[in-house]
Amino acid sequence: MKKNLSWLPAIACFCISLNSCNNSNDPNPGAQLTIDSLNMQIKSLKDSLNQNASNKKMVADFYQELFGDKNQAAIDQYVSDTYIQHNPSLSDGKDALKKAVTVWFKGQAKDTVDVKHLGADGNFVYIHTKSKMGNKTYSILDIFRLENGKIAEHWDVMQEVPAKSANAHPMF
Repeated sequence: MKKNLSWLPAIACFCISLNSCNNSNDPNPGAQLTIDSLNMQIKSLKDSLNQNASNKKMVADFYQELFGDKNQAAIDQYVSDTYIQHNPSLSDGKDALKKAVTVWFKGQAKDTVDVKHLGADGNFVYIHTKSKMGNKTYSILDIFRLENGKIAEHWDVMQEVPAKSANAHPMF
């Protein structure tokens, strides 16, 4: 998965220019307040980007360990004790998920999850995957809400990939 980091050189130049302004003997205290404010905003942006990256990694690791490796222990490692489930076919809680994957994974081999898109907005992470179930292919979008370093809430939608499409745009 490619990350677009084309904005980093611009931020670096901006930070260097702020630092040089910061080191001058400018008698204007308003300029210093502006520089301090901008530095705090840059730090906040960096923290937010780092948190998004960490959240995406956690969900991707969970998804591979549970759905790819068929490792039920991933539920205890990654899922909150107060797990809320929005899929209408499952109850809330880790135990309901454990029971479901026992059925889903019966006779299934380990596999590498085919992640097509992965994104984060704060504590919300989405993962779009291409999955085979029997002889059918599905487009699956899962959304997770994280809380205290665990998956606290889950939504999902699944759509079978049709043999024919009314347009030339792939589902992935």
